[in-house]
Amino acid sequence: MTASEAFSIYLKFFFIFTPFFILAVFLALTEKVGPRMQRALAARVTLGIVLISIVLYFFGSEIFTLFGITVDSFRIGAGALLFLSAVSLTQGKFSLPETSSSLMDLAIVPLAIPITIGPGSVGALIIVAAEQQNAVHSAETLVCIVFACLTIGVMLLTADRVKQLIGSNGIAMLSKITGLILAALSCQMMFTGIAAFLK
Repeated sequence: MTASEAFSIYLKFFFIFTPFFILAVFLALTEKVGPRMQRALAARVTLGIVLISIVLYFFGSEIFTLFGITVDSFRIGAGALLFLSAVSLTQGKFSLPETSSSLMDLAIVPLAIPITIGPGSVGALIIVAAEQQNAVHSAETLVCIVFACLTIGVMLLTADRVKQLIGSNGIAMLSKITGLILAALSCQMMFTGIAAFLK
């Protein structure tokens, strides 16, 4: 694999993981917590997306086949879950856990999956894994994907600086805009999945 090919794969997955979208949701969720808890949550989210990406890359196709799950059914389920989050964001009623331990529970669901690793990311990971011709190429591709995940993690770890820059009003506005985009994205996920089943 050449350097340009590796960089292309890195950029592809960096944007597939919707970095600015997850940053907006992360800021909305951590609006009332301190920088220390925010960084701890960011670290757990990063670890989560790295581990989930590795598992899906190596075993995604087998897991889906074993349980009879298709990417389209995943689209419908994840879309429904995202739509509920979108409604809460646009209404400004996104409920925050009362304890730090329960806040940390949000690292995997919904922050790592399905917000960061959604149906598109799952499909891309499975397809890219199936296209690898040998173990070396597969390992190089996985390294690129892990670096993309770590870049997302760096963005989340510095989210407190963004928070200080835009303020509470900026976060509120950003969360509502994010909610509208998320609603459209969730509907598109469900429509795509339903259309595939009908065909």
